[in-house]
Amino acid sequence: MRTARKYAISGRVQGVGFRFFAERVANQLGIRGYVKNLWDGSVEVYAIGDEDSLEEFKRYLAEGPRSARVSNIEESEEPVRKEYTDFMIEGGW
Repeated sequence: MRTARKYAISGRVQGVGFRFFAERVANQLGIRGYVKNLWDGSVEVYAIGDEDSLEEFKRYLAEGPRSARVSNIEESEEPVRKEYTDFMIEGGW
């Protein structure tokens, strides 16, 4: 069953390729949704997938790309939004 989560990721996560990293991993795991930079320097990820895929995705997000330094991830359950048929990088701010 598909569920949705939103992740607010903070630390050194902008300017390090985090959005491209998240997009690549999401596509490998079959996750739909988006990733975007926020004005406060954090990154927001909205992800739709099955529980196992979302847990694995969260582990990757906690690691981030090589030059990122993730200090915190806040997770919330969200309604599944049907307009997301794939995973994309959205403009933030």
